[in-house]
Amino acid sequence: MLPHIIFKQNKIIKIHNNIFYFLIISCPITLLTTTTVFLFRAILLFFCNNIFMNKKFTTQNQIINKLIQLIFILVGLELIAMSVTLFYAPHSIAAGGATGVSILLNELFNIPLAATLLVLNIIMLILSYIFLGKVTTAKITFGSIVLPAMIAITPKDMVIKDTFLSAVIGSIIFGVGLSILYRFDTPSGGTTVPPMIFKKYFHIRNANSLFVIDAIVCLGNIVAAGWEAFFLAILSVGLSTIVINYIETGIDKKQIIYIMSETHIEEIKDTVINNIDDIGGTYFNVQGMYSEDDKKMLMIVTESQNYGAILKIIRAIDKDAFILADSMAEVHNGSI
Repeated sequence: MLPHIIFKQNKIIKIHNNIFYFLIISCPITLLTTTTVFLFRAILLFFCNNIFMNKKFTTQNQIINKLIQLIFILVGLELIAMSVTLFYAPHSIAAGGATGVSILLNELFNIPLAATLLVLNIIMLILSYIFLGKVTTAKITFGSIVLPAMIAITPKDMVIKDTFLSAVIGSIIFGVGLSILYRFDTPSGGTTVPPMIFKKYFHIRNANSLFVIDAIVCLGNIVAAGWEAFFLAILSVGLSTIVINYIETGIDKKQIIYIMSETHIEEIKDTVINNIDDIGGTYFNVQGMYSEDDKKMLMIVTESQNYGAILKIIRAIDKDAFILADSMAEVHNGSI
């Protein structure tokens, strides 16, 4: 057992050193400071230890799941890169965040987007390592490094000439990409770091800090590209937020229906089960507020498109039945 462990540790050190030297050779910007270099070394060693020494990565299915997650994360990062290089940057729209700062500096001083974003992300990684610890830093490192690379390899072309339409399409693509990263709990780094620091030390909500940062970046549009870009940037932030919220809570919504009937609850249950597919449910023992009589409440969870048919069944059996319905963002386990 001991030689096997020593072999795995040697393998970890070899992989970690190879990646570390590759970064030094291929990415000179990491040599800006000695602190940055050792930061990357610590983070890489942390990743290697977790991947090769943690038992949860040992089975084939778990490795496949991790690879699928990695593919989705890469897709999300590339969508963000496309929104920046193909829709925002060609029209000089800085819609908040570190990518927005990169667009502003590119517009004002013609500094490459990818280089600016990489430098900003490295600074944020250093701050994260100092104030938030190595675990949080390791969590945001992948997105912080890969996103600038994606922006560097994605062409900067004006695919849509209309500025307003470009802002709308870019916002939708950006929102979809960011939603994928949120789904897999993989931040893209950048301006997500200061809000985490403010929350840890000053108990300020992440959303409030991030709103202020995005607002400051959007205001920069006035100096860099004028008032039109400023208003389009605000529109883009709003649309992206709507897209993110919809994807996280609205794509696969379910309907939950609570039903109370004085004498027909069993008939309603049986009829719904026999006529509607993809449903789940249970009974609750409840008590009437006024009568204080013990009763049964039927709870049904189903696809949204089944709501009308279920309502029709209930009304046909008992037109006086009490019905309470609501939308559910997600349902896990069960039959649906």
